[in-house]
Amino acid sequence: MYLPIQTERLYQRIVEQIEYRIVAGELKVGDQLPSERELAEQFAVSRIAVREAVKALRATGLVEIRPGRGTFITNDTPGVVRNSLTMLMKFGQAEGFPDLVEVREILEPEIAALAATRINEEQIAAMSGAVAMMDTALDNVEVFVESDLDFHLALAQATQNPIIPILMDSIIDLLREQRKRIGLVSGGLQRGQYHHKKILEAVMGHDSQKARRAMQIHLQQVREDSAISS
Repeated sequence: MYLPIQTERLYQRIVEQIEYRIVAGELKVGDQLPSERELAEQFAVSRIAVREAVKALRATGLVEIRPGRGTFITNDTPGVVRNSLTMLMKFGQAEGFPDLVEVREILEPEIAALAATRINEEQIAAMSGAVAMMDTALDNVEVFVESDLDFHLALAQATQNPIIPILMDSIIDLLREQRKRIGLVSGGLQRGQYHHKKILEAVMGHDSQKARRAMQIHLQQVREDSAISS
């Protein structure tokens, strides 16, 4: 059963409960949601709130409406992969951080190495600008993290392989949450910034081996700080 809702913006709470059941495996692809009337009764809300919730779930690709049949869980849209990752983080599964670091350790050293051989002046400027912004935000986690993400996305773009930025963008929300947690660790932002500068130096020098190694060391720091923050 769903839990009654007593809060503002009711539809968002409805969305969260349905998302949670998807993450928990209680709702699977192909499962049908109860009717609008039944959901309204279970959530103890109006049918308008349920309608808005279904609209939001449909917009993110988590459900599809089949005329005359009902609303079904689906995974037919590209946004579902990203939404699934985001939901895992939303529902507090911080134990997934080591898995995220492992994925980054597979991808990002080679991204850095490739970028070192292909980066152009525009991307160097983007990475340098992100580093400069981070220098001014060592006491502001929100600003630092957004610039940190800009740095890593610019590095991905510097590979000149259009698929790589898409792969990085698919985990951007997880990266954001991970970096925010690390920002709460004493000295975490400062350590990260030190490694960003080492990566930038290697990439600007078009030294692929040095760039790969700089990223590996950075991710080891991320792994250690993530363990402290969990």
